[in-house]
Amino acid sequence: MESYDWAIKAYAEGAAFTAFDLETTGLDPKQDRIAEFGAVKFDRRGVIARYATLVNPGIPMPPDAGRVNKITDAMLAGQPAIEEALPDFLRFIKDTIIVAHNAPFDCGFVNASLQRLYEAGRLSRGGETAGGRLFAESAAPWTPPFPTLPNKTADTLLMARRLFPGRERYSLQNLAPDLGLKAEAAHRALDDARLCMEIFVRCCAI
Repeated sequence: MESYDWAIKAYAEGAAFTAFDLETTGLDPKQDRIAEFGAVKFDRRGVIARYATLVNPGIPMPPDAGRVNKITDAMLAGQPAIEEALPDFLRFIKDTIIVAHNAPFDCGFVNASLQRLYEAGRLSRGGETAGGRLFAESAAPWTPPFPTLPNKTADTLLMARRLFPGRERYSLQNLAPDLGLKAEAAHRALDDARLCMEIFVRCCAI
């Protein structure tokens, strides 16, 4: 299991972190899409800033996912598309260490979105990509500067498994009450990001 001693040391030395969480239309980043970002920027002194936005995923919210996150198609109508929301999120996390609970899931969705927009942005109007594919209409309205997140990442799921061994479940909602933390809006991105931050801080205090 990966050691996050480097993250604990960075926190003690005053580095800036961003805990973040996503709500999505499903579990597969190749087919499903991001429907909500929630993020809390912090350091050892406390919270610096918060960021949250719904995202119009361009596809309907499946009933199973909607039952979990309580996000409806009506809530998503008129919300910014990913190419509008993602630049704001990247600016928010810039120059911070990112923290997520089960980071491969959340980072996987962000990286899939980055990759799609990165590849679309390489297509010139009516021209070809470096790989020779044609793009008939227009390029993406925003091209990310990189195809994957460049930030160092700490995973509170792995940290909790290492520092609080022997538990049956390690979800945010299962960890929170045992650590004296309160989930106020479970499975909504901003509150889950807050819980992620608080679990990280608790791990750093051990």
